[in-house]
Amino acid sequence: MATFVDHVTLHLRAGHGGNGCVSVRREKFKPLAGPDGGNGGHGGDIVLVADPQVTTLLNYHRGPHRSSDNGGPGMGDHRAGANGEELELPVPVGTVVKDAEGNELIDMSEPGMRYVVAAGGLGGLGNASLATTKRKAPGFALLGTPGIEGDVYLELKTVADVALVGYPSAGKSSLIAALSAARPKIADYPFTTLHPNLGVVEAGGNRYTIADVPGLIEGASEGKGLGLEFLRHVERCTALLHVIDCATLDPGRDPLSDLDVILGELSAYPVPEGQKPLLERPQLIALNKIDVPEARELAEFVRPDLEARGYRVFEISSATHEGLRQLSYALAELVEQGRVEAAAKPAKERIIIRPKAVDEGGFVVRVEGGSFGNVYRVIGAKPERWVAQTDFANDEAVGFLADRLAKLGVENALFKAGAIAGSTVVIGLGSSIVFDWEPTLTSTAELITAPRGTDARLDGGGRATRNERREDYFARMDAKAAARAELLSEREAGLWQEDGGVDMTRAERDSQSEASQTESGEKSE
Repeated sequence: MATFVDHVTLHLRAGHGGNGCVSVRREKFKPLAGPDGGNGGHGGDIVLVADPQVTTLLNYHRGPHRSSDNGGPGMGDHRAGANGEELELPVPVGTVVKDAEGNELIDMSEPGMRYVVAAGGLGGLGNASLATTKRKAPGFALLGTPGIEGDVYLELKTVADVALVGYPSAGKSSLIAALSAARPKIADYPFTTLHPNLGVVEAGGNRYTIADVPGLIEGASEGKGLGLEFLRHVERCTALLHVIDCATLDPGRDPLSDLDVILGELSAYPVPEGQKPLLERPQLIALNKIDVPEARELAEFVRPDLEARGYRVFEISSATHEGLRQLSYALAELVEQGRVEAAAKPAKERIIIRPKAVDEGGFVVRVEGGSFGNVYRVIGAKPERWVAQTDFANDEAVGFLADRLAKLGVENALFKAGAIAGSTVVIGLGSSIVFDWEPTLTSTAELITAPRGTDARLDGGGRATRNERREDYFARMDAKAAARAELLSEREAGLWQEDGGVDMTRAERDSQSEASQTESGEKSE
C-alpha cells in the first residue's frame, strides 16, 4: 500500500574535494625538471530538482541519509583528479526547503527548478599550480576542503487551484472522484482520507486541479483530528469549496453550524507572510448528498440563509452526478479570475547581485574572553578555507598559509583588535585550528607599541646641530679639567700618598693607626 509523506528531514553529506599532488618531473639528464603535481577533483554537489512525476516524499522518509561522491586526488604528470558525481534528488513540485533552524531556503514551486542544497568541497591545488617565479619547486600541495554536511527539512505543500474542505464523511473524496480521474479511498466511516488527494478537472476548455484534504472537526486548530496537519496543502489554492453533508445523522449538527465550525478553524490557521488569509479567498458552497430525500429538503431549506451570507450555493450529489456540471464550470470561472489577477500583479523583484569591493577583507576578528586571557577569533570564508587546505605537517605549507593571511590583512586586523605576540588566535567557528600568534616583523615593527596617534620614528630621534655638539664637548672638557685640578690640590695638601699603588687620604691613615693601636692593647692584656 502506498504511503503519503509530506514532511521529512534529510541528513546530507556532500562529497569532499580531493587533495593536490606533490610531484617533481624526472627525465634523462634532467633529475629535477620542475613540479608536475596535478589538482584534486571537486566533490559532488547534492541538488534538489522539482519533478512533476513525484507526488510524495516517501523515498526520503525511508532513506533520509544521502551523500554524493568525493573528488579524486591529483596525480603526477599534471593529471587532475576526477570530479565527484553530482547527486540529484527529485522532489514534488511545491516542496519548501528549510534549514535546521527553520529558515526557508527556497520554494520549489515551478517544475524543473534546481537548488544546490549541499555544495561539494573544492579540490586542492597541486604543486604545479602553486609554482611561481620565486617558488619554482613547491614541496607542498593544498588539501581538498570538506563538503557541506547538515540537515534540511522538506515540507510538501500541494499546488492546486481549488481545495475541498469540510467535515469528515462529508463526501469530499467521492466528489473529487466524480469530478476527475482521481481514485481516492472511499468508505462509510470518518477519517477515511488520511492524506491529500489531487485531481485534474476540465470544464469549458479550462483545466484546473482540485485537492481533497482530511476532514476538519471542531478543535482542529488545537491539534484534534487530521485536518490541521494537512492544511498546509490549502495554502496555495486559489479558491475554497465547502462540502457540507446534508444527510448527516449526528445530533446537534446542521449545515449552518458545520459551516461556522469550518470557518472558525480556517481563520485560526496562520498562512505564510505575503499570502491571503484563507477566509479572504473566493469560496463556494456545495450542499452534498441531495440524492437522499431528507437531504434535498434540508438543502432547499438552508440555501436562502447561505445565499444571504453572500455565498454561491450548489446542490449536488456525488452518487448521481446531479449539479456537478454547474459546479465544475463555476469553479473554472473562479480559477480563471485568479489566474488573471495573478498575471496582473507586478513581477517579482529582480535579484541584484552586487560584487564585493576590491578592498573588502571578507573576514572579521572577534575578541572572546578566556580563562588565560583574550582569544582572538578570525571568522571569514577565505581564512577558514585556507586553513582547511593546509597540511600542518609540512612547514612550507604552514609558511604559505602565513603569507596568505598576512596578504589578506589578518595581522593588521589582529593588531587593531589588541593582540600581541603570544596571543591565542582561532580561525573559524567551534573547535577550529588554534595558534599562538607570532606577528611577522616589517619595516614598521617599531610602531607596534607606539601609542595611538604617535610615531616613534619622529619622537626624540632628532640629530644635534654642530653648535650643540661643540657646546656639549667643551662642557665635558671643562668638567674633566676641574676634576683634575681638585685632585692635584688635594695631593699637594697631603691628603693623598702612594702606598703599594694605592692612594690614601690623611683621615684614612689616622683611622687605620688608631685601629692598630687598639688591637695591640687588647693583645697585651
